[in-house]
Amino acid sequence: MTKSPTDRKHVLVIGAGSVGKRHLRNFSQLGCAVSAFDQRPDRVAEAAKEVGLVRRFLQLPEAWDASNTFDGVVVASPTAFHVEQASAAIRLGKPVFLEKPMALNASSASALRDEVSRSGIPLLLGYTYRWWPALREVHRLVQDARVGRVLHVQCTMSAHLADWHPWERYQDFFMASKSLGGGALLDESHFVDLMLWLFGLPTEVFASVDRVSSLDIETDDIVDALLFYREGPRVQLHLDLFGRPHKRSITIRGESGTIDWDYESNQVRVSSEAGGAWETTDFHNDRNDMFLSAAREFVAILDAVTTPSCTAEDGYSVARVLDAMRLSAEEKRSVSVAEAGDS
Repeated sequence: MTKSPTDRKHVLVIGAGSVGKRHLRNFSQLGCAVSAFDQRPDRVAEAAKEVGLVRRFLQLPEAWDASNTFDGVVVASPTAFHVEQASAAIRLGKPVFLEKPMALNASSASALRDEVSRSGIPLLLGYTYRWWPALREVHRLVQDARVGRVLHVQCTMSAHLADWHPWERYQDFFMASKSLGGGALLDESHFVDLMLWLFGLPTEVFASVDRVSSLDIETDDIVDALLFYREGPRVQLHLDLFGRPHKRSITIRGESGTIDWDYESNQVRVSSEAGGAWETTDFHNDRNDMFLSAAREFVAILDAVTTPSCTAEDGYSVARVLDAMRLSAEEKRSVSVAEAGDS
């Protein structure tokens, strides 16, 4: 099959689980033709009920054989397969939209980053909170030094795993599997990426990565970490997979005030008053909007009118910090990001 002469982009989505179906819907909504691969026939069939699939694949080599029909590839499989599948697409000359995290560790992330650099093929990394309107406002406020020099940050992500996909047993979700790349540290590295996006790469970390709840999983369910910057804030980071009610928030304390973001209320608040008089901005958008905005950027990349705003280099930087956090937890000591290297 050859690609028809049309401006309509054709996107292959690898993985038709929850996020894969979301990508299929979003790219279809944006006017793209979509095809899907998943080893599970039931997932492909479910996807086909939601969107019109051009092609359905149950074997990935068959999808690669049809690569001349695709303009781009979305990798929405479990983390363990990210590097292998993204690399295969890049070798075929296809731009990639890669779900986070980039890889299981910094060594694998480095290899993929180098392949992207050598090939010149664009890779957009799906740390989608970067497209969340309220967080874009937080980023602007930090860049504009709205509360002066930032001294301290508290970042929290707490959400019970059983609530994530209520239509399936959480034990069957890849998040429960260590070999597939589940767990709080890897999957919720969204919030590590946000710290790097806001403040840059820390120099040192001190972390605890553990499993403490009665969840029937083999992965970590709690992360507590301090991130240190040579010329930046001290960051307290908490991630867990057992919290109810759910809580996602960032509090940024500067020399002249505080910025506070809360996901559940979808608000950004700023105050420089001792009595706590807040300037509050309410946002009115759906969670899918950040995924849809990232998809729009990927379509613009396919049209060669923009370049990725969240890059393979960003993904490698996050992976370096995660490696340092693991090493810190194992050895119960502070670890420099440079020391963790590409372990």
